[in-house]
Amino acid sequence: MTNPRPVRLLVCGNADRGDDGAALAAVAGLLAGLPPHLLSVLDVRRCEQLDLDDLLDLPTAAACVITDAVVGLAPGDVVSIPLTELPDRDAAAGPVPRSSHVLPIGQLVAIAEVMREHPLEGSFVGIGGRSFGFGRGIGRPVRAALPAYRAAIESALIDAAATVGTRIV
Repeated sequence: MTNPRPVRLLVCGNADRGDDGAALAAVAGLLAGLPPHLLSVLDVRRCEQLDLDDLLDLPTAAACVITDAVVGLAPGDVVSIPLTELPDRDAAAGPVPRSSHVLPIGQLVAIAEVMREHPLEGSFVGIGGRSFGFGRGIGRPVRAALPAYRAAIESALIDAAATVGTRIV
């Protein structure tokens, strides 16, 4: 077995803002079940909203998985998009799944790639949300989809930890 590469897991959202807390809930239920060799290379960071600094200080050899609730998808729908594809999706016409925060994640990824002078490896794993207001819990459609969301995040982490041409399981 090849040693897994380092992976940063960025968990975006706010538990006090309805469906925006979905990534936090999914990751909380996921970490204990991850294989020890994956946990040993995992750097988990919580961020209410993704910031450019979260991507700029990523070590060169590390991959990144970003999780967040998004608008532009039906509540509970799960999407996994390679980070290298996000900037083009943001630039394309039509509906694009994006964070409910200030800058679309694809724009932050594009800026980080320019500043780092190389592409970011990894993926964005999002879940469609409906309610992002203060004081609300996660809505029923998003809550029902949390197992699928956890599975998508775990798959993204395994893929991100794999060295080129291998898959660590």
